[in-house]
Amino acid sequence: MKLEDILRLVDGKVKGGSIANEPEVDKVFASDLMSDVLTIKNAQKLMLITGLCNLQTIRTCEMAEIRAVLFVRGKKVTEDMVELAEENDMLLMETDYSLFRASGILYQAGLQPLY
Repeated sequence: MKLEDILRLVDGKVKGGSIANEPEVDKVFASDLMSDVLTIKNAQKLMLITGLCNLQTIRTCEMAEIRAVLFVRGKKVTEDMVELAEENDMLLMETDYSLFRASGILYQAGLQPLY
């Protein structure tokens, strides 16, 4: 699914990076536990949905090679997060939707879970 479509479905906004760098997503992983994110083996075309909005999330995604992150529950991305994400060619997005709602909408639209 194209990231533009994902943003439209969850009323999201790009806060850092570029959609051109990672134009599509095939699978989604939703978690606030970064230890669970570190267990991911194949992050190609994977988007993380999380409410944990801090530099540690960006560092974890860097290690897991995740290039697209959707922050939920109205969490706001900081300038430090944007800077680190851009250094790692990562796209950061925000939505006011809950983790449950965003995940449900995207699943109903055809995105598949990682597990």
